[in-house]
Amino acid sequence: MRIIFHGENAASFSQGFDELVGPEAEIRILPDALEAAADREAYAAAEAIIGVKFDAGLPMPHDLRLFHVPGAGYDAVDLARLPTGASVCNCFGHEQAISEYVMSALLARAIPLADADARLRRGDWAYWAGSPDRVHGEIAGQTIGLLGFGHIGKAIARRAKAFEMTVHVANRSPVATSDLVDRAFGLDELEAFCASVDALVVSVPQTADTTGIVGREALAAMRHDSVIVNVGRGATIDETALFEALRERRIGGAIIDTWYRYPNPGEPHILPSRLPFHELSNVLMTPHMSGWTSGTIRRRQQVMADNIRRCFSGTALVNVVREGQP
Repeated sequence: MRIIFHGENAASFSQGFDELVGPEAEIRILPDALEAAADREAYAAAEAIIGVKFDAGLPMPHDLRLFHVPGAGYDAVDLARLPTGASVCNCFGHEQAISEYVMSALLARAIPLADADARLRRGDWAYWAGSPDRVHGEIAGQTIGLLGFGHIGKAIARRAKAFEMTVHVANRSPVATSDLVDRAFGLDELEAFCASVDALVVSVPQTADTTGIVGREALAAMRHDSVIVNVGRGATIDETALFEALRERRIGGAIIDTWYRYPNPGEPHILPSRLPFHELSNVLMTPHMSGWTSGTIRRRQQVMADNIRRCFSGTALVNVVREGQP
């Protein structure tokens, strides 16, 4: 089995991969830019490729049987250009990490551990129990709204219920109320959904239909003290509308992990938006880190190794984006 890990992102999953897939695997790690002739030849000869993109600038791998994206998003993979005989699969396994990120961020807003620690080191007992002037918050009893109810939304719902939160969901396909879901909305009820929650978590993928799905109307419907959390894709929330709502304090705050601009070779230290979110005190900014944990890598490695073994043994694949044609 000639297996290629293409690019820095894919290479993150290569360590120990030979032990998971078996001794018959011939594994090679290639850089993002395939400038050397030997690298282009190796890519063209691959039977399985793990990578985040495929486009006209890459060699055609005529013997390819499986193209595996090491994450959920495959928008950079030109499916029509890939050989028709190759199956395409993706991975999840990040929902555990992202749900922990969301819950820790919400807990940090309610329970000011870092501030309490910093103050007490100066002799300031600002949060000392015993006076109503010194109380802090809690998330029990609050309502969390999940825009999107896939792998990530379900994982957040399970953890939110453990903290005794009420869970509202807005989703493209209908969602029934259950032990996890207290109330469900359609996407045509987005403003009512936004108005009903204390924390709004956006985890929908970016498509033509979801780009800007949280716009001025949805933000205007939010409560003045509610918080919005983006762990999906930056452009699912209207950039200008979000900045203005935060700057004008029309909502309580934002926790943003997925952005509008990302580093590139010419701008390795670029700010994540053309607007000065970094100047706002009611925004917590993180660099698209919520799902990137050792556990995510381990789980995705296992899925990809299992799928490669399935592919070469002729058994059914999991997380199929496109079936290869005989």
